[in-house]
Amino acid sequence: MTLKEKAATFLGLHKPGDPVILPTVWDAWSAKLVQEAGFSALTVGSHPLADSLGKGDGEGMAFADVTGRVREITTAVSIPVSVDLESGYGLKPFHIIEGLLDAGAVGFNIEDTVHSEGKRLREPQEHADLIAELRQVADATDVHVVINARTDVIMRPDVTGDKIEEALSRLRLCAAAGADVLYPVGVHDAETQRRLCAELPLPVNAIDFPEKATRAQYAELGAARISFGPFLQRALAAEANRLFEAWR
Repeated sequence: MTLKEKAATFLGLHKPGDPVILPTVWDAWSAKLVQEAGFSALTVGSHPLADSLGKGDGEGMAFADVTGRVREITTAVSIPVSVDLESGYGLKPFHIIEGLLDAGAVGFNIEDTVHSEGKRLREPQEHADLIAELRQVADATDVHVVINARTDVIMRPDVTGDKIEEALSRLRLCAAAGADVLYPVGVHDAETQRRLCAELPLPVNAIDFPEKATRAQYAELGAARISFGPFLQRALAAEANRLFEAWR
């Protein structure tokens, strides 16, 4: 498939109540594992990728670190690949989209915590304006890059007031700005997740531990996309330690 075809296929997988599962990978080996298991797409997580490079999450990597590894992944698999781009590494939208497509990916997450500026939280309209700029640049190509707009407000201890309402408000602005998917990050209780899926105007990305939840559970809650963040890598590390125990 061409990148244009992969992007269209990837976008079409996002169906509320019939979620696409995107196991979160960090290298060509883990990506091939996911493809060989029969999954239709995958996502590259910033935290596990940083761990695999011996660097820190929160933009401890350079953008070139990310795109270099993504290129290895997209060379190793044929399914669509999306990438966690944190808050954008301080780059202009043109360079983000150019680097992403050059590496062979067709989607990305972008969050409102600005790691390069003391982890400040972007203002709601500021984040939406960034989404709009990214959409405009992406639309100038022949690939409909799938933009997954993420907000961190529910997880941040420095945010006061009704965090769910704040997340809903922020993500509605992102939807109007041209996002394709909305990501109120955090492992939420069922009532909260159901509300987020019901009240947001676009497909919703949920996250959970691969060993603790099921696709059916999130389908019933209305999610359209499920990823694992750093939790798949942690689960595999726990299993490796179990195997190692017999050899100590």
